Amino acid sequence: MLLKSVLEEVKKSDSAQNNILVVHLNGLLQTDDRLALHEITRQLHLENTVGDMVFGSFAENLQFLLEALRSGDETSKPVIFILEEFDLFAQHRGQALLYNLFDVSQSAQTPICVVGITCRLDVTELLEKRVRSRFSHRQLHLFNNISFMDYVALCISYLSLRDFPDQDFASRWNKNIKEVVESATVRDVLNRQFTLSKDVRGLLMLLTPVICDLSLAHPSITASDFVESFKSLSTDSKSSMLHGLSILELCLIIAMKHLTDIYQEEPFNFEMVYSEYLKFAQQHASVQVFDKAVVLKAFEHLVALELIRPMDSRTIRIQKEYRLMTLLLHPAQILDTLQKYPNCPTDIKHWAASSFT
Repeated sequence: MLLKSVLEEVKKSDSAQNNILVVHLNGLLQTDDRLALHEITRQLHLENTVGDMVFGSFAENLQFLLEALRSGDETSKPVIFILEEFDLFAQHRGQALLYNLFDVSQSAQTPICVVGITCRLDVTELLEKRVRSRFSHRQLHLFNNISFMDYVALCISYLSLRDFPDQDFASRWNKNIKEVVESATVRDVLNRQFTLSKDVRGLLMLLTPVICDLSLAHPSITASDFVESFKSLSTDSKSSMLHGLSILELCLIIAMKHLTDIYQEEPFNFEMVYSEYLKFAQQHASVQVFDKAVVLKAFEHLVALELIRPMDSRTIRIQKEYRLMTLLLHPAQILDTLQKYPNCPTDIKHWAASSFT
């Protein structure tokens, strides 16, 4: 938006109006240097000049483009290259296009400007050394500084109907939106989202499920829609995964939790976990005792879900029963899951809540 407004301002000048060439590229569309080169050629109207060369090799096309750019002097039309999703261009193999554009822009004789737009603050770390050396290192960081009241006003604005054919409906809709957004419940949800991030995209992510839930059976937005949307956005993905585990897999997770407590965060292996599980299962009739092969399969499933991970990939030659593992869950996540787990045996809940077995 900033760049667009600046370009519009510049183009108001008579001297610049028809004398600036702007090339727009997007990393989501031009996924490699060849596509980017074709797009530059198209936007600069060089197809007729190159003839069949536009379908030639990448090296030939690039060489022609660079010669065309370098042949300019101070009287030539300035060319502004705007690279949206700049970080994706940095992932192109060899970064040939970036290198050459930066290289040409270094020349005082050639009026070329390259502007990259990205959401990544670490984008310069993605550039190869030879590309980084030709980068001017001029960066503008744009951060929101809106107040909470501005945030609420934005929310109302996004949900309101404007230029709607049925004015009566639009009026009723907008009145309802204003009342809902200004209610204490929705204000609390918006305040929590605002505290997490002032980014407007976060607000749009919050509002998207709210809009998607509208239907003939649910024709208007309510405060509970905001609550549900925020809950789904802030859901802990690992806790959600735990709800889909079997009782056996939950028992293994609890056994790992106890081993981690007992040995003060030291890694464990399958044999240690199996021994802990067996000791508990044999003492409580409510828990089924499974064969070792079945328990090992459940253990491997937990590894696949990345709820536990091997300490070192180099130990792959060690028997899987003896590979050292570490638990990637917090005790609070485990206890919270057990409270909400349907028909979870009481013995298992007590086992998880106890400090030591």
